[in-house]
Amino acid sequence: MANNPSARKRIRQNERRRERNIARLSRMRTFIKNVEKAILSGDKEAAATAFRAAQPEMQRAAGKGVISRNTIGRKLSRLSARIKSLSQAA
Repeated sequence: MANNPSARKRIRQNERRRERNIARLSRMRTFIKNVEKAILSGDKEAAATAFRAAQPEMQRAAGKGVISRNTIGRKLSRLSARIKSLSQAA
């Protein structure tokens, strides 16, 4: 256990940051799920709208260091490609 004031403060800060990061990650995943649902329904416009809403949220998570920028780039690219393919199939 922490024995000096600065270590105790660091523990408090880490806990607050951990909670904030968990919330950001959860929020990002919710946005991604909304895009996935729209893609599975086959509605290209709904998928594109959900994607436009999810994109800044995902970029924000990457900017805050919650998840790697490369991971976000890959996820955005794959979602975008899946939305694009909806028009070709329909």
